[in-house]
Amino acid sequence: METPSLTRRSVWRMSRRSLLRAGLAAGATLSLWPLARPSTLWGAEAGQPRRGGVLRVRGFDPPNFDHHLTLAGFTQSTVSFVYSKLVRHKVGGDVPPGTFIIEPDLAESWEALDDTTYVFHLRQGVKWHNKPPVNGRELVAEDVKFTYDRFLNEPGNTNRYLLDSVDRIEVVDRYTVKFLLKEPYVWFLSVLAYPVSMWIIAPEVVQQFGDLKKAETVIGTGPFILERYEPNVKTVFKRNPDYYRDGQPYVDTVEWLVIPDESTGLAMYRTGQLDCGPGINWAVRQQDLEALKKTHSHLRYQDYLSQSGSVVTMRTDMPPFTDVRVRRAISHAIDRQAIIEAVWGRGAPTPAVSRGLVEWTLPIDQLGAGAQYYEYDPQESRRLLAEAGYPKGFKTQLTVTSGLGRNMVDQAQLVQRFLKDIGLDAVLKI
Repeated sequence: METPSLTRRSVWRMSRRSLLRAGLAAGATLSLWPLARPSTLWGAEAGQPRRGGVLRVRGFDPPNFDHHLTLAGFTQSTVSFVYSKLVRHKVGGDVPPGTFIIEPDLAESWEALDDTTYVFHLRQGVKWHNKPPVNGRELVAEDVKFTYDRFLNEPGNTNRYLLDSVDRIEVVDRYTVKFLLKEPYVWFLSVLAYPVSMWIIAPEVVQQFGDLKKAETVIGTGPFILERYEPNVKTVFKRNPDYYRDGQPYVDTVEWLVIPDESTGLAMYRTGQLDCGPGINWAVRQQDLEALKKTHSHLRYQDYLSQSGSVVTMRTDMPPFTDVRVRRAISHAIDRQAIIEAVWGRGAPTPAVSRGLVEWTLPIDQLGAGAQYYEYDPQESRRLLAEAGYPKGFKTQLTVTSGLGRNMVDQAQLVQRFLKDIGLDAVLKI
């Protein structure tokens, strides 16, 4: 039997105003966005890119390479160098963080014939990587159908729910594929652009290997070709000379270095062994910023708004978290500003839900009754717990990953302390 527990992690919820209002009114997730909006665009001063060179960055060792058979971000981020999707979110120095604009990728265009029928017209002449068993053949509509048939029918795909609305996929002709939905799904195009589990794969690879778990199976149409995989050491990617975006990618090689320890990564960054920051998203911690500015005169730094909040999630199907009063008590117990000051180093209490998603953000003052649960009020927490039948609190487990950097663990320890202040004994599990 599972023990009721709390989890500390970063989460992005697929939600708009109605879901945000409902979730916050119930006090089910507790959110924190610590950084300020960028004052300039990312590439405003970067100038034109130059071709060549090796990019050395902190990477990770994936549990396996099958993006349909694991949720692990280490897998999804590793294979992102190699694969392509039907559509993608627009990237570049002129794109403000938090604006998720959908643009063509393998599909050069698409149309919605009605609320449940989408037709995608593929780029012609796109080649698979020149490796067996595909050997550089052209990508066609059958590949897209195979990919999403596998996505929908693979029992081990825990992301299948993302496309539960899809009834079937049909090949119209060599370069045209049709998706027929069971019902209208406003998130459909956005989901196809996700950098998780949506990569287009070749049928021959699955047919030869049975699955995509081995490094040899990572064959796509993307900007880089997986040249070499050294377990627990690095993955090396080489520029794809046949990539369908003219002139891209700009670098010749990417060395995806396995560096489990963030402190080691920081030391390597200081000594020039890494080209980007050692954080989970190639960032640097605020605590390290000033020292790095002194030693790295060339450091290009930019604050950005996270599109995902740091949240506490609860097993709301198991007591005591089935009781909304308990969830609200936990929300009142957490001093968000104290966490920002102690861990993130700068910022202000969150003025909006998902404020990093600039087109979808919902100001707190539009949450109605849910807005009050953002207030730090341990006295109200204790009152709610007593009313729910826990005047002396209770014992639970607080789970956090160390795989997302020290900040996550530091936050969890602060949350643990805040919960103790209202009588909850949360045992920290990393």
